[in-house]
Amino acid sequence: MQHFFYYTFLYNIYKVIFVLLHFAKFFYRCSSTNKKLLYFCITTVNYQLSIVNYLLMKNLYQKFLASTGVSTDTRNIAKGSIYFALKGASFNGNTFAAEALEKGAQYAVIDEVAYQTSDKMILVSDVLTTLQELATYHRNTLKTLVIGITGSNGKTTTKELIKSVLSQQLNVVATQGNLNNNIGVPLTLLSIKPETDIAIVEMGANHPGEIAFLCNIAQPDYGYITSIGKAHLEGFGSFEGVIQTKGELYDYLKAHQKTIIANADNPITEALLADYRNEYSFGVGKGVNVAVQCLGTQPVTIQFEDASTQTTEEGERVAIEGFTDAPTVATSHLVGSYNFTNIAAAVAFGKFFKLSNEAIKRGIEAYIPQNNRSQLMQWGSNTVLLDAYNANPSSMAAAIDNLLTMTDEKKKVLILGDMFELGNYAAEEHQRIVDKLKNYEWEGVYLVGSNFAKTQSPYPQYETFEAFKEVFPTLLFNNCLLLIKGSRGMALERLIQVK
Repeated sequence: MQHFFYYTFLYNIYKVIFVLLHFAKFFYRCSSTNKKLLYFCITTVNYQLSIVNYLLMKNLYQKFLASTGVSTDTRNIAKGSIYFALKGASFNGNTFAAEALEKGAQYAVIDEVAYQTSDKMILVSDVLTTLQELATYHRNTLKTLVIGITGSNGKTTTKELIKSVLSQQLNVVATQGNLNNNIGVPLTLLSIKPETDIAIVEMGANHPGEIAFLCNIAQPDYGYITSIGKAHLEGFGSFEGVIQTKGELYDYLKAHQKTIIANADNPITEALLADYRNEYSFGVGKGVNVAVQCLGTQPVTIQFEDASTQTTEEGERVAIEGFTDAPTVATSHLVGSYNFTNIAAAVAFGKFFKLSNEAIKRGIEAYIPQNNRSQLMQWGSNTVLLDAYNANPSSMAAAIDNLLTMTDEKKKVLILGDMFELGNYAAEEHQRIVDKLKNYEWEGVYLVGSNFAKTQSPYPQYETFEAFKEVFPTLLFNNCLLLIKGSRGMALERLIQVK
């Protein structure tokens, strides 16, 4: 531990000198000769900082390799792990460092000297930054292939489908659940083992620059944007802001000449790839690398061709050697036309990595949705389409459109909850959904949440979940098809437990 403390001390000294020199650069007037000397000193100190930081990370990495992994929550400390004392709006992980060691952690990484009560506590400048740098160091050491996934809708479902497909023939790790932020991404990278062939990293964002930041951590070799819709408008400021931020994944891949898997039928994402040749495409039309067709949506059934062509570095289309034109049909456990593209993307990744048609088919058919994502279930005489994990204007409209395509003779009922994080667009977008509903006949429509309660609506409105929960048991649904959809914060899946 002595080396680590020495490197940390040295790093902090250099950091102070670096800040002072920058301060001098902006506020101290000096001759041109002295300015040159000042810039030389800044460059030198910055170089020394890089060296010391590398030595720090190398030392920490050796401890990581000897550990059982990384822990960030003292409620589930893995014995022999390294505890990272992260901070949040309402907690300070440093205060739990001693507890983490008592529960079996091998080391605790902290960033407040007041809590350094053991030689097993590693003091760093910033715990989160250290976690991110360790993840990148690990990713570059093992050189495992990394797939980056982002988009407004369908990220997690697509990620799970790709994992299910590629796992048929490859060793794959992927983001757990939707842990796709500046903490979740490094944790995913740190789960990579030497035997891992591919890591699938889901990247989420609610403000500009976030995807670019996550790309610098994960350094993806391949990437795919599922969709670009009206999500997190409050953070992005506008739909154009959403496009720009999601496009940061493609910006990174293009800058590093990496391969992009692209939906040729999506004009928004295709526009981001103008004049970029390192693209592997899928779609329903001709001239794509993987041709796909939707045969049904209840459940989603897809047909894909073994086929096709790929684009050379010279921009020419050539046949992929060893393939036939025999189509393959796969029937998923997913419903809804919006899931067709998610499945098609998984097929494209399978084809790109040279998996057999049978392996791709097995992967598609093996995936069973969970966690309130497009789950189709029986509820007495009723069928429930539970899609209550999340919602935004794009996904809400798609879910309604899908319900309209379901030709089941059952009467159709909608229970819709508020869409969050829309900022100044909230009133407009909620009214837009209500206006869309007015164009069709429904057995029943129930709007839940403060935003829906403010709309001009002919349908029953309930300002809170609790208010609707009181009424819900009195509603009689017989032989109905119910769509339950809302943002995560609404937790509308609780309705299933009410009756």
